[in-house]
Amino acid sequence: MSRDPVADLRRIAFLLERANEATYRVRAFRSAATTLAALPTGELTERARTGKLTELTGVGDVTARCVVESLAGEEPVYLRRLAATEGTDLDAAATDLRTALRGDCHTHSDWSDGGSPIEEMTLAAVELGHEYLVLTDHSPRLKVARGLTADRLRRQLDHVAQLNDALPEGFRVLTGIEVDILADGSLDQSEELLARLDVVVGSVHSGLNDDRARMTRRMLTAVANPHLDILGHCTGRMVSSRPAGVKGPGDRAHRPRTRAESDFDADAVFAACAEHGKAVEINSRPERQDPPKRLIRRALEAGCVFAVNTDAHAPGQLDWQRFGCERAARCGVTVDRVVNTRSADELIAWARSHGDA
Repeated sequence: MSRDPVADLRRIAFLLERANEATYRVRAFRSAATTLAALPTGELTERARTGKLTELTGVGDVTARCVVESLAGEEPVYLRRLAATEGTDLDAAATDLRTALRGDCHTHSDWSDGGSPIEEMTLAAVELGHEYLVLTDHSPRLKVARGLTADRLRRQLDHVAQLNDALPEGFRVLTGIEVDILADGSLDQSEELLARLDVVVGSVHSGLNDDRARMTRRMLTAVANPHLDILGHCTGRMVSSRPAGVKGPGDRAHRPRTRAESDFDADAVFAACAEHGKAVEINSRPERQDPPKRLIRRALEAGCVFAVNTDAHAPGQLDWQRFGCERAARCGVTVDRVVNTRSADELIAWARSHGDA
């Protein structure tokens, strides 16, 4: 009995993204899957039988070989090799946390610097068993990441509304933004638009070498803003190490590089997060691992809640939550302290509770 070759190609692309492999390699499998999915019934089998798969746009020798193996009922060798390097099992506490997660509050699409359409990100989230995905493309000041202007964000909100109408019951895309925290602590989008969003992640992307006093004031101002819900990758650090199972070179936009932590009064910032009911993000990206474990523990002691997010820029990266769960569990973070273990309605209600303060 044959397998579904389109599903196998998409799974290969997913695992390549999860391993942070080069973008061109991922694109080859996704493009082939898209081409094959559009073929009339019977043409795929006939082309495979006659050796004419590579005549199709976007189908090369490697992807054609995978299709032939799949149609023969065999798991493609390429897929089998990738699946064998998926990584080690999580311990019990991390597994419990990962199982309890119901969505991801920090994701990007090709509307800003992500590599895939919202629809592809959504499909991957559904396949992972999530109930929601919060779309948080960048704000306008971050031009290098094609941050969304106010007009583009309004268009995206309309697009998400139309997409949600077509999605299966039990899953929805929540509206959001990763808004830049500017030098004075203000947020890089209008209050009118921020108020319309379900979840707002605020992150520092510039001036990361500000002195301790300035950075602390900047973050405290942002945390006190009623529109901010989650403080994203708070130290801004980059590390070169990778968790088990992530071995690829990375794409040009997200290749690991070393960057020191920003200097700020963590105790004051975490106390403010607890006071205002804001979550501290545990960023699962392998090159970030932010905040470091010592600061996760301090945030926990301060009474903070957390959001275990992937900061995914591609569908396969949505599976990186396992890395964040592992770090959270090692620091003693329990399920009840993680906001994205809540349902979509509960998450939105939580965000609005401090937005109305």
